[in-house]
Amino acid sequence: MRKLIVIYTGLLFFVLLSGFILHRSNTGLKNGDIVFIINAGGQGKAVQLATKSKFTHVGIVFIENGKPMVYHAIEPVSKDSFDEFIAMSTNKQYVVKRLKDQTLLTPVVINKMLEQAKKQLGMHYDIGFNWSDEELYCSEYVWKLYNKALNLEVGKLRPLKDFDLTHPAVKEIMEERYGKKIPYDEKMISPGDMYASDLLE
Repeated sequence: MRKLIVIYTGLLFFVLLSGFILHRSNTGLKNGDIVFIINAGGQGKAVQLATKSKFTHVGIVFIENGKPMVYHAIEPVSKDSFDEFIAMSTNKQYVVKRLKDQTLLTPVVINKMLEQAKKQLGMHYDIGFNWSDEELYCSEYVWKLYNKALNLEVGKLRPLKDFDLTHPAVKEIMEERYGKKIPYDEKMISPGDMYASDLLE
């Protein structure tokens, strides 16, 4: 009987400890953290094929009332809790990256980024991946928040023609979006190129 009590106590301690560690990792998120997730359906599959990266969507974290919220460009540009955002990913897979130089993210800079992020809530998702600010796609939204606040390029901009456009699934998406007028020289930023940025860790 005593042995069973010890085992039960040990299991209970493990569960409580696991919950504590999970809680700590969640609250360990910081303002400006960039969260990468995966959705290989529809457009996501074409993004994976064209960019050679498994990541298809990205958002940015801001801590509000002690809770991590993720701002991200879908239709429309939205704000979700961290858990809601992760639930959008295949098997809830995600990776969090942040600036190596955290000293850059002063309270003034964070407030500036958050103010801009809030201002763009409700904007339409940019299905054409244009570089204008009239509509926004996910990586463009996060990239521009950093660029406008800190003049940083979190990921290398590339023209559309630099991506692998040969797969039928990619060609189908391009035909749907552009018809015969494909903007091969339009500069773009992909979740994969942001993930590979030397500025992040």
